[in-house]
Amino acid sequence: MVRHRPGSSEVPDAVVIGAGHNGLVAANILADAGWSVLVLEAADHAGGAVHSAESVRSGFVTDLFSAFYPLGAASPVLSALELDRYGLSWSHAPSVLAHVLPDDRCALLCRDVAGTAASLDEFAAGDGDAWTELVAEFERIREPLLAALFRPFPPVLPAARLLHRLGTAGALRFARFATQPVRRFGDERFHGEGGPLLLAGNALHTDLPPEGAGSAIYGWLLAMLGQTVGFPVPAGGSGRLVDALVARLAARGGHLRLGSGVEKVLVTNNRAVGVRLVDGTTVRVGRAVLADSSAPDLYRSLVGVEHLPGRLVRDLDNFQWDAPTLKVNWALSGPIPWTAAAARGAGTVHVGVDMDGLTFYAASLAARRVPPQPFVLVGQMTTADPARSPAGTESVWAYTHLPEKLELGPAVIAAHVERIEQIMQRHAPGFGALVLDRQVQSPADLQHANPSLVGGATNSGTASLHQQLVFRPVPGLARAETVIDRLYLAGASAHPGGGVHGGPGHNAARAALGRESASGPARRRMLELAMGRIYAG
Repeated sequence: MVRHRPGSSEVPDAVVIGAGHNGLVAANILADAGWSVLVLEAADHAGGAVHSAESVRSGFVTDLFSAFYPLGAASPVLSALELDRYGLSWSHAPSVLAHVLPDDRCALLCRDVAGTAASLDEFAAGDGDAWTELVAEFERIREPLLAALFRPFPPVLPAARLLHRLGTAGALRFARFATQPVRRFGDERFHGEGGPLLLAGNALHTDLPPEGAGSAIYGWLLAMLGQTVGFPVPAGGSGRLVDALVARLAARGGHLRLGSGVEKVLVTNNRAVGVRLVDGTTVRVGRAVLADSSAPDLYRSLVGVEHLPGRLVRDLDNFQWDAPTLKVNWALSGPIPWTAAAARGAGTVHVGVDMDGLTFYAASLAARRVPPQPFVLVGQMTTADPARSPAGTESVWAYTHLPEKLELGPAVIAAHVERIEQIMQRHAPGFGALVLDRQVQSPADLQHANPSLVGGATNSGTASLHQQLVFRPVPGLARAETVIDRLYLAGASAHPGGGVHGGPGHNAARAALGRESASGPARRRMLELAMGRIYAG
C-alpha cells in the first residue's frame, strides 16, 4: 500500500483523536498495517494521563497522573510493540508494595514469592503457603487469562483456552470467585490480616469497595501481577513510555499534531467521514476515525445526540464515573522514615487503614461524605527509579479519593491534604521536616490538566460489575465499534477499561482493520442489526 502523508493535501486512511497512550497504541497498529495515520492532540504534549514533568521542584521528576504499571508490563499489546527498541526501559523498587496497618504492622508484597510468604506468615502461620498456592493457581491460567482480558469482547479463543486449563469444576469455581467481594475471598483463603489486605488494597486501586461484587478478581489480578511482574515504572518518568510510542509511530510514517483539538466528528449517512478542528479546519478521512476519549465525550460532544438512537442517549445519562481523585506530590530532602521498616523499600505503600478502615472509607465515599480516615496510596518514585531525583532525596506522591457530587471547594481540599500529611507524619515521624516543595492536584486541577479526567475520575468510568464487559460503556457496546460506521472508541471507557495497558487502543485498531477485510461489510451489517435491536424504542 502506498502511504499518504497526512499534513499534505492527501487524505489519511485514519484520524486518531487524542494522543493518550491508547490513541498512540491504535495509531501504531494501524501504521504497522500500512495505513497512513494522523493523530490529533489538543494539548501541547502527547500522553494524556501518562505524563511526567519537573512540576514540583527542579530535578524532581513527578508522574502527574498514572505511575506504576503492572498491567503495562504484563500486557501482550504493549509487549508486541517492542517499545524497548524505542527507548523504554522498566525500573523496579526493591519491594513491590507494602500495606501499613494503623498499628504499624506491615504486609509486604515482593517479587520473590518466598519474601511475600514470609511476611504473611508473620500475621498467621500457614498464610505464606496459602499465598504460594494462590500464585501457582494464577501462573497456571495466566497466559489465556491475560489474552482474554486484553482482547475484544467476547474473547472466544482465549476464553476457550482458559476453560480448557480450568476444567469444568475449576471453571465453576472461577466464575464464583469472579463475582466475589474481596473481603469474602480473603476470609476464605487466609487466617491473618496480611493476605486479605494485600488483595483488598489492590482492589481499591479501582473504585471497588471490599464488599463490592467482582472486587476479588481485581484485587487478585493486581496482586498476582505484582508478585510475578512487579509494579514497574518507566525509567526516567512515565512520559518515557509515551516518547517510545511517539518515536515508534514516526518511524512508521505516522504523524502527530499537537495543539490540534477536535471539535466534531463529521458524519454523513451514518458514517464517519472526517473531523473538524476547533480552529475550523476540516480533515477528511479515508477509512476510519478512532477516538481516544471518554464515551460520553465522544457521543455527546464529538458526534452529537442528533446522530444517536434515543435509547443510547438515555443509557449515556446513566454512565457512572469513578470517584474523584485528590493527589499530592512532594519533593523530599530524604527517604520517608517509615516506622514500619518494610515499607522503606516498597515502590507503592498503602497506609492509614486496616480492612474495616477500607470498608468505612468506601462507605463514606458511597454516602457522599469526605472520609474522616482516608485510605492513602503512596508512590515512592525515587525508590522505584533512582533517576527521579538527586541522590539521597525522594520524589513522592500520594493520592486518595473523594466523594462524587459533593462540593469540593478549596477549604475541603486543604483540610483533606492536611489529613493526608497527618497520616504520613504519624507513620513516618519527621516526614514534614523533609518536605522541600509540595504540589496539590485537586479533582478540578486534574480535569483542567486533562479534560478526559472528568471530575478527577482517572479510570474513565467505574470498574463496578454493572459497567464492565457487555455493559461497558453502556449495555450493548462492549466492543470498539460504535453506532456510527467507521467510528471507533479507543479510550478507557471501552472494554477492557482503565489502566495503562493499551487494550482499548488495540481493540479499536483491530476493529478498524477488520472493517476493511473481505468479511468487514457483512460483519458491519450484522452489528447494525444487533444494535438496532438493542437501541429500539
